Amino acid sequence: MGDGYSLRQGSNSINNINNSTNGYVANTTTKKKKSKKKSSGKKKKMAVEQIFAAKSVSEWVLLDSPSVPSVDDFGGVPKSHTRFADKVVFELHCHSTCSDGFLSPSAVVERAHGNGVKVLALTDHDTMAGIPEALEAARKFGIRIIPGVEISTIFYPRGESGTEEPVHILAYYSSCGPSRFEEMEKCLANIRDGRFLRAKNMVSKLNNLKMPLKWEHVAKIAGNGVAPGRLHVARAMVEAGHVENLKQAFNRYLYDGGPAYSTGSEALAEEAVQLICQTGGVATLAHPWALKNPVAVIRRLKAAGLHGIEVYRSDGKLAAFSELADTYDLLKLGGSDYHGKRRHDESDLGSVNLPVLALHEFLQVARPIWCNAIKDVLQCFAEEPSDASLERIARFGKIKNLKGASLSCCKDVIDMCLSSWLTNEERQTIDVETLRLKLSCAVVNQSALEVPVTSI
Repeated sequence: MGDGYSLRQGSNSINNINNSTNGYVANTTTKKKKSKKKSSGKKKKMAVEQIFAAKSVSEWVLLDSPSVPSVDDFGGVPKSHTRFADKVVFELHCHSTCSDGFLSPSAVVERAHGNGVKVLALTDHDTMAGIPEALEAARKFGIRIIPGVEISTIFYPRGESGTEEPVHILAYYSSCGPSRFEEMEKCLANIRDGRFLRAKNMVSKLNNLKMPLKWEHVAKIAGNGVAPGRLHVARAMVEAGHVENLKQAFNRYLYDGGPAYSTGSEALAEEAVQLICQTGGVATLAHPWALKNPVAVIRRLKAAGLHGIEVYRSDGKLAAFSELADTYDLLKLGGSDYHGKRRHDESDLGSVNLPVLALHEFLQVARPIWCNAIKDVLQCFAEEPSDASLERIARFGKIKNLKGASLSCCKDVIDMCLSSWLTNEERQTIDVETLRLKLSCAVVNQSALEVPVTSI
């Protein structure tokens, strides 16, 4: 009897275990289904976000192209449009012979086009002199240019531990460039003057280190009117036989604080960020991984108005700086920092893979800033429709149909600027009629078309 009971008890126990297990399996299966549903929901949501981000980015990229793909009745993007958007490549950091690059602005644009770049920010050190040439080349290749500049600054610790260090700030502007161009140019010119003194000091230090180098040699490498930088000095060292290559010149002598290093008349980092903001630009911290104390720099510059930091490189996203961007609510950007050195280890134009969501967030921040800057520039033109004010518009402005057009009055210039630079939605934020009314008496001299203007 006992054995029978034991068997029955064992059987009941097994049944209980089975029932319990079946319940557990059923619960687990239900949880897995829910988890799959959640995961599927997240993926769908992300896909929708990416599609709309791609649509928005593409709309801006194609703004002054002959035709922009339309949106269907459900707010979706045509498949061909999303395919194009997926391939949109932004290059947000590169240099030309106008600073320390090896290629001319037009050659940079041509190479970028060959690499599939659709949007290019030329960011020469402390100068925007290469932008007009880049714009002219971009017309031929169908690339959109973001006028940019990389500003040399100095950061001084204030209560934080650490020493002063050089910090580079990237500025990205609308098609018309800085809204108060003279202020920005004054700052950049001062830094460029300092670059001449700095390079001369480096040459002097190298001579004292028993490495004879002539200033004329460095100046010739830099080119006529170009403010020399460390790269020009390094090239002179290679050509003189003092080092084997550029990397050795920097690693041994020209690195920050190195035996031949020298500072110039760099702007204060916080003041440079503030100036970028005041002149209608987007301020981004360049290569933060090169800083000795990035957290202190980012914290202080964020308080001054910094919009973003470089996080992406050709070798991927740097997690530590991505987290810092999240902490300080900054845009996550990046670029190749291409100079055209022809070295195997140099990142090429368009090699940094910026996600479409990052590009969308960048344009979401940038476009209202740029729209206001364009509004300010056009307002100044309306208040004073003179040769000088029109020149400000045409300095960087790629205005379609401006050359060779039959313009009866200055208000036509406004219409052309708006159609080339802003979307329909952005145009609604500008009181166009007031601008037109102010310009109704101003006539464009049609004979010369860098478009001189005569006030009546």
